[in-house]
Amino acid sequence: MLKLLDDSVIAGLIESSRNASRRRSHHCFHADHSETVQRMAMAAQPGTYYRPHRHLAPSTWEFLIILQGCCGHLTFDESGAVLSRTELSAAGPVRGLEVAAGVWHALVALAPDTLLFEFKQGPFKPIAEADFASWAPAEGEAAAVQFEAWFRQAGVGERPPRRAD
Repeated sequence: MLKLLDDSVIAGLIESSRNASRRRSHHCFHADHSETVQRMAMAAQPGTYYRPHRHLAPSTWEFLIILQGCCGHLTFDESGAVLSRTELSAAGPVRGLEVAAGVWHALVALAPDTLLFEFKQGPFKPIAEADFASWAPAEGEAAAVQFEAWFRQAGVGERPPRRAD
């Protein structure tokens, strides 16, 4: 059986991301969470907030390929300082990257209707609360808006905004 990432799937993902409260949507190509390689297409709009996180299991790498639009991928140290910033763009020059297990990272959509494809080592395990950055707000918190805006322009060596907890 073929599973296609065709124009109708892409249009549905983009439309769904435009209307979603989280400003993103995904389409899984793996049949269930037990598969050894998780595969999904993701559409993201500016304003979506990806809380910085890490995957600690030694085999939990992630590979991202951008198909449309532009996004930033940031890595951080334990305190939230930006270690690297890579822009993925369908126009190049960087169109994909692999993130090793244990690396604090987050994405930020820099263009409307950004489309990514993610491959991740399975089986899927939800991210434990301890693997979300304690220095970053949880999704849905008011401060998440400020962090997403910071992600758009944050450069190497910069520190996250102070949280008013």
